[in-house]
Amino acid sequence: MAFPHKNIRLHANDYIGERSYFVTICCAGRRAVFAERARAKHVVEILAKHAVAHRFAIYAYCVMPDHFHMLASGLVPSSDLLAFVRNFKQTTSRKYFGEHKQPLWQKKFYDHILRPGSNADAVAGYIWMNPVRKGLCASPQEYPHSGSFVVDWKKAFLPSELWTPAWKTKTTR
Repeated sequence: MAFPHKNIRLHANDYIGERSYFVTICCAGRRAVFAERARAKHVVEILAKHAVAHRFAIYAYCVMPDHFHMLASGLVPSSDLLAFVRNFKQTTSRKYFGEHKQPLWQKKFYDHILRPGSNADAVAGYIWMNPVRKGLCASPQEYPHSGSFVVDWKKAFLPSELWTPAWKTKTTR
């Protein structure tokens, strides 16, 4: 018996335009595919190419062993996050599937659309602090698979405000 997949997306129009998005993409089976430096470096190179092609600025990214985070902002009214992520996942998956005969990524991804006035610096800090929280390094600047394509993040990074994705916070009622 097949179960229907739950649609976790907002309307497609919510992913088009000059908006900012916090995105998490997990490896299939949460395998530590990117523990291998060459694979992590390759995914960053593909990210850079697709960001330009799809007209997105990548303010922060971090390739963890079993998942990937980015803070992406559409640069033009036609910037389409869903097309960007779909093409990024397809391109990065091809080589991996050819070598391992298994998928690289989970089918879906998590996203959070930042509202106007949101503190994007705090979201970027959350992304860059991920390897520190996981015990992979002592400071975010030490981690080789984090960065930004638009700011000198190692100088700009100041963990001034703590931010946590909504799905990680517990609300009490």
